[in-house]
Amino acid sequence: MKRVLFICTHNAARSQMAEGYLRARYGDRYEAFSAGTVATGVHPLAVRVMAELGIDISGHRSKDLGGFIGEKMDVVVTVCDSAQATCPMFPWAKSTVHASFPDPSAATGTEEERLAVFRSIRDEIAAWIDATFGGADHD
Repeated sequence: MKRVLFICTHNAARSQMAEGYLRARYGDRYEAFSAGTVATGVHPLAVRVMAELGIDISGHRSKDLGGFIGEKMDVVVTVCDSAQATCPMFPWAKSTVHASFPDPSAATGTEEERLAVFRSIRDEIAAWIDATFGGADHD
């Protein structure tokens, strides 16, 4: 199985949703992980919108990138510009991919408005994962 690490700034939403989605949809081919440059905690709205797809990330915890230094990965995916700028090199990974998604945690408004933003970003991430990892094995 190929190992994929998703990285964003806080490991709170984007990388957590990506990890959960890849594991749920393609866990027969990929082992998914996520981390942040500064781990904070999993965002409750990320947990809610993933549950709408039948994917439970409520047991996920926010992890610091330092815990993965030296861990062999087939693919490292930075899902935000800040993570790419902070740590642009991953010598322990066979390949590095950058796919920037807006930070849903920055959304303002009512809870329903914020949920709509989280759903939109979740769907963008899911579509990207389907296009990138859903076909033949990623090289």
